[in-house]
Amino acid sequence: MHLPFWISTALLAPLLVWQGKRLRRTTPRLPEASGQHHGQHGDGKPALRLLVIGESTAAGVGVAHHQQGLASQLARQLQQQSRRTIGWYSHGINGIRLQGLLDNLKHTALPAADVILLSMGVNDTTGLTPRRHFRQQLLAMSAQLPGPLYLISVPPMHRFTALPSPLRQLLGWRARQLDAIQQQLAHKHPDAFIYLSYPTINDPALLAEDGYHPGAEGYRAIATALAPSLVTRLLTSEKRREN
Repeated sequence: MHLPFWISTALLAPLLVWQGKRLRRTTPRLPEASGQHHGQHGDGKPALRLLVIGESTAAGVGVAHHQQGLASQLARQLQQQSRRTIGWYSHGINGIRLQGLLDNLKHTALPAADVILLSMGVNDTTGLTPRRHFRQQLLAMSAQLPGPLYLISVPPMHRFTALPSPLRQLLGWRARQLDAIQQQLAHKHPDAFIYLSYPTINDPALLAEDGYHPGAEGYRAIATALAPSLVTRLLTSEKRREN
């Protein structure tokens, strides 16, 4: 237990509850993206199959079509930088926590993939998932999926200007705690986890109308930031196969 966080949360609880309820009333609830959850960029058989799973960012909340979402935009960046054909598939559920995603995947047939990225943490932050549970669930996710599992950093919620203060600061504190767990696991288990981070998306021009989720330009910015390390791994893997 992280006592300072829980003491602060308890002391501010009445205000935090009021702010949370008000935020739910006033913030537009955007739908998941429509259209096909899969596709490819480039011609012929994909050299790399990309799978993005997780919460609202994997579900494409903030854009109208999955072609504008994270998986497609990341595949496009990889294709442009590597000159290889990249296939993509997205499986996301808006509002889900990590345990819920684990349960969902037990009954979901995912396609074969060479790279699997996990975009989680916001709902576990707002839902105050205990840190030890989050760690255990990440380990269970790794055991359930072929590795390594790429962990996309938990967004720094203290920079979400659409959130009021002090709710924003408390959620940011919690988000950093969960993100630290991802970094620790990647450091301790490098064969099972690879940690990927990207710059904060807080420019209003990059956000959807709710001021919370990325818009099309926001997803493009995230994809642009994540792509170089993935391209390096793709080309390195190809060289190993050739040798």
